[in-house]
Amino acid sequence: MARHSKSIPGRSVRVADQIQRDLSDIIFSELKDPHVGMITITDVKVTPDYAHAKVFFTMLDDSPDKVKTTLDSLHRASGFLRMQLGKRLHIHTLPQLSFVYDNSIAQGMALSHLIDVANSERAKDDGEV
Repeated sequence: MARHSKSIPGRSVRVADQIQRDLSDIIFSELKDPHVGMITITDVKVTPDYAHAKVFFTMLDDSPDKVKTTLDSLHRASGFLRMQLGKRLHIHTLPQLSFVYDNSIAQGMALSHLIDVANSERAKDDGEV
């Protein structure tokens, strides 16, 4: 009797990691869309049945219009990316790809700036007492 995939701990994590590595390589070396610049795939979340994969990415130029252009281009190229992924990844169900802009880095930088400002104000207040 074959073992169910849920009995193999971490298999979906390994599949998501492999998708992340392969997609990064495909986008860098094979995707010829000029609207997709230098992006970094930060995470991939795969559903338990491997039918869908949510691909999180970030980019240096995080202006809203550039993010929208890149997101639209990635959605248009998702069929090509899925086909190329199928040549590299041999699993029973190849997931549909959906792309999401990951703004956690920008949020982290903004939060770090707020902490720095608060610390400098606290140091200034401590010096006046």
